[in-house]
Amino acid sequence: MFERFSSGYYLGRLYVEPHEDDRAVMHREQHGRVREDLYDDADDPAPLVMKIGSTHIPVHGADGVPGRTVALPEAVLAATGVENPPALSEVLLAKADRASQLLDLGSVGGADPADF
Repeated sequence: MFERFSSGYYLGRLYVEPHEDDRAVMHREQHGRVREDLYDDADDPAPLVMKIGSTHIPVHGADGVPGRTVALPEAVLAATGVENPPALSEVLLAKADRASQLLDLGSVGGADPADF
C-alpha cells in the first residue's frame, strides 16, 4: 500500500472521501497492518499521520470504511485541496519518528490536533 519515498515519508495512493465523523479514519484492519509493517507496532493507539495536499492529518482506524480509503471530515477535506471526492490521490505517510515529531509539535490537524 505504501512504498519508501523519502527520509521522512512513505508514498501511497488511497481513495480520499468525505464522511460525517469528527476525525479522519481508514479501514481498521489496514490501519493496524500499516502500523505493524511500517511502524513496527500494531497495538499503539496513536494515529498514523498522513499528508494529503499540504495538510498533515492524524488518521485513526475505524469500522465501516472501505479498504484503501481514507475518510475525512468535510472541513479537513476542504483543507487538502482534493477535488471531486471520492478521488484516488497520492498520500504521504509520515514515518514513525516523523509522525511522533509532528504530533509532539502540534503540527498535525492545524493548531489543535484534537480538532481532528
